[in-house]
Amino acid sequence: MSWFSYVPFGILQVRERLKKDVEKMKLQDPNFSPGLVVLQVGDRDDSNLYISMKLKAAAEIGINATHMRLPKTATEEEVLHKITEVNENSSVHGLIVQLPLDSIHKMDTEKVTNAVAPEKDVDGLTCINAGKLSRGDLGDCFIPCTPNGCMELIRQTGVSVAGKKAVVIGRSKIVGAPMHDLLLWSHATVTTCHSKTVDLAGEVGKADILVVGIGKAEMVKGEWIKKGAVVIDCGINHIPDETKPSGKRVVGDVHYASAKEQAGFITPVPGGVGPMTVAMLMANTVQGAKRFLEGHQPGKWNISLTKLNLQMPVPSDIVISRSCVPKPIDGLAKEVGLLSDEVELFGKTKAKVQLSIIKRLQAQSDGKYVVVTGITPTPLGEGKSTTTIGLVQALGAHMNLNVFACVRQPSQGPTFGIKENIEFNQQISANNLVAAAIDARIFHESTQSDKALYNRLVPLSGGQRKFSPIQINRLKRLGIEKTDPSTLTEEEITRFARLDIDPSAVTWQRVLDTNDRFLRKITIGQAPTEKGYTREAQFDITVASEIMAVLALTSSLVDMRQRLAKMVVATSRGGQPITTEDLGVSGALTVLMKDAIKPNLMQTLEGTPVFVHAGPFANIAHGNSSILADKIALKLVGPEGFVVTEAGFGADIGMEKFFNIKCRYSGLRPHVVVLVATVRALKMHGGGPTVSSKDISNLELLEKGCSNMKKQIENAQHFGVPVVVAVNAFKTDTVTELDLVCSVAKAAGAFDAVRCSHWAEGGAGAVALGQAVQRASEAPSDFKFLYDLELPIADKIRIIAQKIYGADDIELLPEAQHKVELYTKQGFGNLPICMAKTHLSLSHEADKKGVPTGFIVPIRDIRASVGAGFLFPLVGTMPTIPGLPTRPCFYDIDLDPETEQVNGLF
Repeated sequence: MSWFSYVPFGILQVRERLKKDVEKMKLQDPNFSPGLVVLQVGDRDDSNLYISMKLKAAAEIGINATHMRLPKTATEEEVLHKITEVNENSSVHGLIVQLPLDSIHKMDTEKVTNAVAPEKDVDGLTCINAGKLSRGDLGDCFIPCTPNGCMELIRQTGVSVAGKKAVVIGRSKIVGAPMHDLLLWSHATVTTCHSKTVDLAGEVGKADILVVGIGKAEMVKGEWIKKGAVVIDCGINHIPDETKPSGKRVVGDVHYASAKEQAGFITPVPGGVGPMTVAMLMANTVQGAKRFLEGHQPGKWNISLTKLNLQMPVPSDIVISRSCVPKPIDGLAKEVGLLSDEVELFGKTKAKVQLSIIKRLQAQSDGKYVVVTGITPTPLGEGKSTTTIGLVQALGAHMNLNVFACVRQPSQGPTFGIKENIEFNQQISANNLVAAAIDARIFHESTQSDKALYNRLVPLSGGQRKFSPIQINRLKRLGIEKTDPSTLTEEEITRFARLDIDPSAVTWQRVLDTNDRFLRKITIGQAPTEKGYTREAQFDITVASEIMAVLALTSSLVDMRQRLAKMVVATSRGGQPITTEDLGVSGALTVLMKDAIKPNLMQTLEGTPVFVHAGPFANIAHGNSSILADKIALKLVGPEGFVVTEAGFGADIGMEKFFNIKCRYSGLRPHVVVLVATVRALKMHGGGPTVSSKDISNLELLEKGCSNMKKQIENAQHFGVPVVVAVNAFKTDTVTELDLVCSVAKAAGAFDAVRCSHWAEGGAGAVALGQAVQRASEAPSDFKFLYDLELPIADKIRIIAQKIYGADDIELLPEAQHKVELYTKQGFGNLPICMAKTHLSLSHEADKKGVPTGFIVPIRDIRASVGAGFLFPLVGTMPTIPGLPTRPCFYDIDLDPETEQVNGLF
């Protein structure tokens, strides 16, 4: 019996079944389609023919197929790179590498085929799929298409394979070897024959099922074949035939004319195994798409979580950290949807993320945005950072939601962290480069004539003078439309060469990432080489620098370059602002910061993702992590996910700046405010001690201190966002105390108030908080800013002082009044305000607890961070570099020389 008519009908059955499968998937997700990529190297005619057949079959079924062609000049590395791209593309469920690889370069075919992700290897050629097949794991692998097609053809005969004697001629990896395994796991007794087989005809004569794929034209004769056997001919060979226009015809490995007289069923060549192979390729692609849908809910990550090793009593932070083994960061990156080209690994547990991801995900909807803040804290802090991490662990590890934490990098100054911080190093270098450039420029201008200064600024090179691009920018700002240095007039040379910086009006300070009170006021330039040029100066702590603020508020590399160029560092004697662009240093700053702009990917102890990026202080800067980290995270989590970020210190400090500064520049609108409160701090605000090692229950003191929490709830409500109070429980707190705080918070207008024990229990201790945040994110909100940017500077400061701090008014001291007039004249009056104030009180006096009243906020000075985009008034005696206490943390820190383990941290 011949299959001349039967085979095409069988293929039609397969295609109709696959069409229905695709339609079912589209019912499940209307935006979903199975995806197939055929990767070809070169331009062989036979490969082009096979590929066109595959693309046509895919289109008929509803598979989205793409032909990816690389030139013959493609290298193995380029091919492997393309395969990696397709492996990471979630819209592609099948990848075929068309063989042979037609390249002028040497290619390792085995290496290339094994680079295909096993879950997309619809050809079934990778070692992993071949290994699973040989072990009989047929439901967990892709079966090579030709053997799979052969099995389908056998099934369509109605002949049962189980118990039959099967013979396979050929042992290739593509046909013979996998065919043997398939027949074996279908319960046939299988013999594989090859070129060394003795009495091949005798072995063939025993076969109930014969599969031939040896590549020799008409080698198997009809008289060898057992009467009634099923014969599957996989061969494709060309033999001379003068009757054909091409002078040749296609035949199989079996002599068809004689074999059809013996066989019960026999496949024709062409038109038999070939079309069914293509059909099986489509079947594997559809199967790959089904597996993808089963394992991936739309928009849902599939994250492997890390189990916490909880201990009682709770040990130190560093002991807890070392008790868990973090998973490899490249694995986490893949789990949250980052591609390998978007990730730069720094060891096994840290990675930087390329900004190119923003463009790739621009069409993705944002997730829910949550900011964690707090009541006015004790000097020890009330646990905003632990609450932030506990909340994301609850949302991710216990509530199965996509969630990212976005937090600041710690400064060495107050914590004396030992870990190297590459971003801080870059920021210190960039900041101090500007400081060096300012003083060098003042020095050189004071010791040279206009002409000499000009000749050194635009030196001869190859007998010609040439402006650099940054110098041409300065000429344009001066209104000088010339590019030839030899054409400038003397007056233009003077204007170009002299910045004429007023040494008493330099506002840019050097920075250091260490608390050092003796650098608050210094004298520079005392060496004789500086020829008597000295001036008073100071150091700021690194996290108070404008470059740190620029990093945190920038939205792209282009935006960062522009912000760095706009930074005002001094005023000229004529009253003009001097920028880094005027100094000619802005391009170099961008180069120094080009890596720092990429967010750092890390993980919580329970394996959920965290971006750690930028670290501006909240009391002397704006106190929030980077906009870029938040924006990338919001895209990665998707519309049902959450991004939780932290604003430094109390709500009157970090949260106010989060809304009025960060949200203005990011354009993002938060869904929920989480306000962290502790019984310990509220007792302090009620009149108790600042820090008590032995806590005693005192409900009267606690209730009185809740006034601070109520004021901070009110502060959050000024911005129209729902507030959830997280009561961070300490082991000394009583249930009555915790219930009282929750009750007062709800009565004050909080959406909800819940007890949290994440410090001791990890994410499990913050599940109630996570559920409250999830509910609050669905509640109506009416986000608004506190003030209009067009208001006068003093009015904006007054609004913050009165509405957020509860002050009666503000007092502008002489220097501050001068700066208001100067910045208004220079065009900086419409910038938002970043108050530099103590974090230990709502007022400007750290010892005033609770909710102080009847006070006036003194503004002693105002500085301009024009590049970052804000003015920051200095309130009272607020220093911009902290000092070390009597007993700094370094007393406890040491290194074990044998294990190289750092001891004494946290």
